[in-house]
Amino acid sequence: MRRTKQSNRRSVTALGIVLGGVLLLCCAVSLVGWVVSRAPSTKPAASGSGSVVVDPRSANLTIAYSPEKAALIKSLADKFNAKNLRTPDGQRMQVALVELTPEDMVNQALSGADFQALSPDSSLWLDQLNRRWAQSQQTNPGDIAPRLAGDPVRYAITPIVIAAWEKTARDLGWPDKAVSWQSLQARAQSDANFKWSHPSTAYASGLLATLAEFYAGAGVQRGLTAEMAQAPKTVEFVTAVEKTVRHYGEGELPTIQRVAKEGTGSLDAFVISEQLVVAYNMGTFGTPPARLVALYPAEGTLWADHPLALLETPSLTANQRRTFQALREFLAQPDTQQTVLKAGYRPVDLNIPLDGPGTPLTAANGVNPKEPQTTLQLPPADVVSVVQATWALAKRQANVMLVVDTSGSMRGTKLDNMRAALHTFITQIPSDQERVGMVEFNTGVTNIVELDTLAKNRAALNRNIDRMQANGNTALLDAVATAYNRLQEQGDPARINAVVVMTDGLENASGISQSELVSQIQKGNQRVPVMVFCVAYGSDADHDMLGALADATGGQVRDGTPETIQNLYKILSQYF
Repeated sequence: MRRTKQSNRRSVTALGIVLGGVLLLCCAVSLVGWVVSRAPSTKPAASGSGSVVVDPRSANLTIAYSPEKAALIKSLADKFNAKNLRTPDGQRMQVALVELTPEDMVNQALSGADFQALSPDSSLWLDQLNRRWAQSQQTNPGDIAPRLAGDPVRYAITPIVIAAWEKTARDLGWPDKAVSWQSLQARAQSDANFKWSHPSTAYASGLLATLAEFYAGAGVQRGLTAEMAQAPKTVEFVTAVEKTVRHYGEGELPTIQRVAKEGTGSLDAFVISEQLVVAYNMGTFGTPPARLVALYPAEGTLWADHPLALLETPSLTANQRRTFQALREFLAQPDTQQTVLKAGYRPVDLNIPLDGPGTPLTAANGVNPKEPQTTLQLPPADVVSVVQATWALAKRQANVMLVVDTSGSMRGTKLDNMRAALHTFITQIPSDQERVGMVEFNTGVTNIVELDTLAKNRAALNRNIDRMQANGNTALLDAVATAYNRLQEQGDPARINAVVVMTDGLENASGISQSELVSQIQKGNQRVPVMVFCVAYGSDADHDMLGALADATGGQVRDGTPETIQNLYKILSQYF
């Protein structure tokens, strides 16, 4: 009877997802004979990248995993390795881990990776990987498309939700009624101080939430097509919702970490996976200043299904296949599935009750194991690509002013790295409708590329970046004031307005003081909100001054080094 009740708590579609994973586990047992019968190579095989020679008897399996589940997957790997399992020829089965974003997993797998398996946060990335791999292979018409990632096993699932502070959730109608995307939009339109966000579609939580918006706009729960996604009614709905986003961002883990650090003033609501709501309320990220509540969109939601798949490469050894098979069986065991539940995820083993003793899926932790009532169907990879492209046009556009330090201390490698980082920033913003300008400074404000759409000034920005020379002092405050005033002159609150500042030194040449600039920003932001994002490049940067500028606008300060500066600018580009 308890098994029946448990099943009834989950939607039919969700059951289909998880039962598919369980069936894969069961079927895998019958494949053992085929797996172990494959003879290992008789000569050393190169790894995917060709940089490492793999022992043909190796049973060491390296898995790339996405950051948000670091604690869980490390715990599972440790437990598996502690079992000290051996292959028939005596090799110890060992699992090693490497943390990568899903995008990096896909790119490295396509170019030749030094990992043999991958566990992103969603099957979206496996679909994308296999699609891109098939496109790269020369096949005859009518041939079955080749796949690089094999059939996945799913060991943990979690729905994508809108996290909100309890007071905010109650203002939105929780728990008496389900909160819809339109109710979130209406709240943001009626309250200029209301701040909500979701990651860009480069991350599973952002992409799955965006797919849910497109489903809501199309008025369906299954079978979203490219035609439906591009229909005027759908695009109008998504555009209306997206125009109320305060800003976009990177992954869900940095978002929850920021919220934990800054408290209730940082964001009112944000898209995230249910598991991280549980983790936050349990104190994983520090003592919570208030309770977060998981809101399950009334129109339906999708699930992060955390697949684990083997890369079918020529260098894969028979023993690595055996390790993968043993790991699949280990992940399906009841004790392992209990570990998954204790970490705040939902186990794929439906015999494990979500409301049993010791479960963290409780109202006290802000979640409801009986939700979501409606689970949406994951569309095919080609439809997902159409959604991403349509979203790029429907999303809230941005006005971004880059403020760039070319003082004398930037000579040499620093300047070279900064040029590369700026080029990356501009390249990573795909939509030509985004507006970007630039202010260069040293002893004074020396060069301005006026704000315009990238369709018109992308080439001019890149030319000016290439021509930069380092000399003189550091008029940081004057440059920020110039960029800020340019954005205020636009008078465009419909767009995200931001100043992105990079400096490696101390202010020593401006006419305006820090206190004067902060006061000016605070007054101006009552008319047109502008966020200031600062990159402190090197140990000599004035973190206190940069922090004061960022704090006055709800922005951020990030530390950049020669090794991280390019990736940092790539990350910042995803906020717009």
